[in-house]
Amino acid sequence: MVGSFKGILYPARLPTFHRVPAPEAVTNLVQWFWIPEWDIEPGHSSRQHLIAFPTSNLVVQKDLVEFAGPTTRRAHRDLTGRGWVVGALLRPALVPRFTDDPGSLRDAQMPLPLADLHASVSEAMSGTNPEERRRCAVEAFTGWLVTQCPEVSEEGKLANAMMDIIGTCTDVTRIEDVAARLFVSTRTLQRVAKKYIGLSPSTLIRRRRLQEAADRSRTDPATDLAAIAAELGYADHAHLTNDFRKFLGFTPSKYRQSVHQDQPMDHDHDG
Repeated sequence: MVGSFKGILYPARLPTFHRVPAPEAVTNLVQWFWIPEWDIEPGHSSRQHLIAFPTSNLVVQKDLVEFAGPTTRRAHRDLTGRGWVVGALLRPALVPRFTDDPGSLRDAQMPLPLADLHASVSEAMSGTNPEERRRCAVEAFTGWLVTQCPEVSEEGKLANAMMDIIGTCTDVTRIEDVAARLFVSTRTLQRVAKKYIGLSPSTLIRRRRLQEAADRSRTDPATDLAAIAAELGYADHAHLTNDFRKFLGFTPSKYRQSVHQDQPMDHDHDG
């Protein structure tokens, strides 16, 4: 499994969940594949809370394939019964293959008539060995992408590089920082972000910092929240709290408390 549970607010409540590295053939197209599987008792459900990564996903489910656009807020999904999902976290270069305007799909999903992709992934997920079926599902998904998608353009590579820098460099706190590293203008980055991601570079930076802050708040409970805020480039603790409240609906301290109690919150009433 790649990565941590970054982006997942309450990982202790997850069903079986795997992040699988993108095979070399599609590393310019896919960040990773993610595969949750669940089997929940009748009459019960499991609510999963997310701060999704700020890019789009191509998602194969039992009954459909959909393109999920970039998100701008905390999201949740209620799992019931028995099921699975095989999703691909898309790199920006692949997004124009599915939409000319990813911004129009913010916080939205668009069903896609991709019967061949659905059939091959579903067949793979019908296997009885969990590890084998996940491997076969990723292979099927990868094979479909290789046959469907053209070479990545230079502009697409720039979009990927922008996302890589924003997503991994914690010292990047302004669009000017990204532009300087890529030797392009801020206007170029804004144009590329609109075409390939659907969110502004500033929004991407804010999401990365918020994910980092939530992850640190959960996994490092002994560290003072003001220290986390300073480390991630917030002006002070109050600015971190404002971001939490605006985009997640609760404060960092309330989130940390709820994780410790394993009691996910729908919203924050505390002033």
